[in-house]
Amino acid sequence: MKSGRNFYHTVTSANDYGAIDPIYYHVGPNPRQVTQGLQFMKITFLGAAGEVTGSQHLIETDNLRLLLDCGLFQGRRSETHSKNAHFRCDPKTLDGVILSHAHIDHCGNLPGLYKAGFRGPIFCTEATADVADIMLRDSAGIQAEDAKYLSRRLKSGHPPLEPLYSRKDVRETVRLFETLEYGEWHELSPQLSVRLSEAGHILGSAVVEIDLEDAGERKNVIFTGDLGRRGLPLLRDPQPVGGCDVLICESTYGNRVHPPAADMKSTLLRIITEAVNRGGRVIIPAFSLGRTQNVVYFLNQLTEEQLLPEIPIFVDSPLSTRLTEVYRRHQDLLDADAQRLLSLDDDLFRFPKLNYIRTQQESIALNRFKEPCVIISASGMCENGRIRHHLKHAISGENNTVLIIGFQAAHTLGRRLVEKRERVRMFDREFPVRAHIEIVNGLSAHADVEDFKWFFQHMAADRGIGQAFLVHGDPAASQSLAGVMDDFCDEPPIIPENGETFEV
Repeated sequence: MKSGRNFYHTVTSANDYGAIDPIYYHVGPNPRQVTQGLQFMKITFLGAAGEVTGSQHLIETDNLRLLLDCGLFQGRRSETHSKNAHFRCDPKTLDGVILSHAHIDHCGNLPGLYKAGFRGPIFCTEATADVADIMLRDSAGIQAEDAKYLSRRLKSGHPPLEPLYSRKDVRETVRLFETLEYGEWHELSPQLSVRLSEAGHILGSAVVEIDLEDAGERKNVIFTGDLGRRGLPLLRDPQPVGGCDVLICESTYGNRVHPPAADMKSTLLRIITEAVNRGGRVIIPAFSLGRTQNVVYFLNQLTEEQLLPEIPIFVDSPLSTRLTEVYRRHQDLLDADAQRLLSLDDDLFRFPKLNYIRTQQESIALNRFKEPCVIISASGMCENGRIRHHLKHAISGENNTVLIIGFQAAHTLGRRLVEKRERVRMFDREFPVRAHIEIVNGLSAHADVEDFKWFFQHMAADRGIGQAFLVHGDPAASQSLAGVMDDFCDEPPIIPENGETFEV
């Protein structure tokens, strides 16, 4: 598939686009040795370097400026706005973006890029385009509400705060998506070909292979995006790829081995059965993309096996409901087990007793429901959304259970529940925690160290790995994975700092 756009223009030097004036490092026998003026391919790490958010990496050759991902930096409010509002590459001079997947920390600032002048194509899988459309519209709505709320708290005379981007910016950004099929090389210009392979992280996620011309030579760059796990429910396993000259690899859980995901179904059954026997309800904070669909899939299986108690189950998240529709449209991307179930059941995300809640009134009514039930709601870290209202009504009930199924960042309500605090604060009130708190970690969608070893072994068996850069991980995880990679790379892996540029 070829881009219909005039995809390239020529840029002669870093100073031509003004916004970046980095120190360049020549990656060779002596990594990080400063060299000036070398005409090699340059890679600048503009986000998710030394941290796990805001993925954004710039590749430059003598005739190409290409951005890998354009994610929102997520963190404390005091530092997020300034990081997200200012780009350290000139968006107007970018030739294109390749999007690995549609999590907000990878796609969430694409409308900001558009607002700053970018008008090139955004290449991704069809499922990623569909998911990103929904996620970005939701992000624009949240930003508009946040700006309105914070503006009311400003001192008199202060200009109102503006969101990073608007719904109109999102609509125009979505028009730039150009979808590519998995597994095929797509020649986008004589200087650039791209192949997307299954990453197994979320629906539509891809490992990106780039074959490009640099100063008359062909170079192969692989960007893992977020690499998934083998054996997760619903999604296909990550697809191994061949060796490369340059690897840009995530390292989120490069120092960890996950518990088996298969244990989740039996654990879920135990927790629900115990809560029903006590006459209580189960509250499950779940991320709208991926985690909610996993839980519903397990509950559907338990229903088909006639093991699940006869209780109502509610998915109370409009965003989850819209994203589940995308899963239905792309059922061909699900794994072999899901395909076998589809031969018997044409909808893996709907079954008797399962109810999708859409309106605010329906959500409020759930808190007056007196019988045992399961409520799956966002946000996954309990920081905002409808889940906080359900927790407010359930957290102090001794018969109830709160089931935590995802990572909970520091300083979040979810983390305080994981820490088994005796009291938690919500809506400016203190609530005693008397509900049972259950923690299940088997559903992480990120590769662990065993998955990384498997992935690297396939690359090494092909043509090896030239130079590796480890991103999207805290320092301990990245350092640990660097030690693992030493056996597979021609050069010692590099852990770049935010803003560093390397000549390769």
